[in-house]
Amino acid sequence: MKLLKNLTLPVLGILAWELLAIYLNNPVILPKVESVISILLNPGVGILGTGNLIENTIVSIERVLIGFLIAGAFAIPIGILMGYYSLINDLLDMTVELFRPIPPLAWVPLALAWFGIGESSMHFIIFIGAFFPILINTISGVKSVPVIMVEAAKTLGGSTKDILKSVIVPASSPDILTGLRIGAGIAWMCVVAAEMLPGSDAGLGYLIMYAYSLSKMNVVVASMIIIGIIGIILDKGLRYIETKYFCWKKMMK
Repeated sequence: MKLLKNLTLPVLGILAWELLAIYLNNPVILPKVESVISILLNPGVGILGTGNLIENTIVSIERVLIGFLIAGAFAIPIGILMGYYSLINDLLDMTVELFRPIPPLAWVPLALAWFGIGESSMHFIIFIGAFFPILINTISGVKSVPVIMVEAAKTLGGSTKDILKSVIVPASSPDILTGLRIGAGIAWMCVVAAEMLPGSDAGLGYLIMYAYSLSKMNVVVASMIIIGIIGIILDKGLRYIETKYFCWKKMMK
């Protein structure tokens, strides 16, 4: 029953899309559903001389994973330190708040200047997109750890390292995971912007822009659907981890 409810709106949306496409009869404005499905059902067939859908998807996944993992590797330790040490938070907070609202696209000129044309610039744009949500949620998670838990660890003779390792990190993990979920979603959004940079010759973002330049909107829509599906899979995976390993968080509320 729940599945039926979840599918109702998407099915109605597809029907409305098809009726509108038939009415407009202009694939440059809105392609028909069957032309998009045809591409999705043949992911191994070459598209517009840019490789097939599977190859471009793998390229995008690799770029997103690299940028996302680098963002997590920096954001989580910095967030833990900012959340636990007020001095570090005071030193970095204004800088974080200054850079956090800047859209990833605004970093494109600097990315090209710093890293040149190539993969590194794309990884940097994805890194910027994922970094701040992970950082902010990590800081919030650490600050929300009950003081009584920290004090109890100190009373039992725990060192700062022990408290961080055995109290702060485990207790703030659900919030860190929430940050990773948000960061992963934004990283996927950034892949299109990243693959618009010079030097990109593959990936779903590149395929979208290249297909747009040739007015192949069915390819554009198919690529967008793939990005959406992978984003859902990534989010569901992280939600599964959250439900399986951090269900105790709900019991504390």
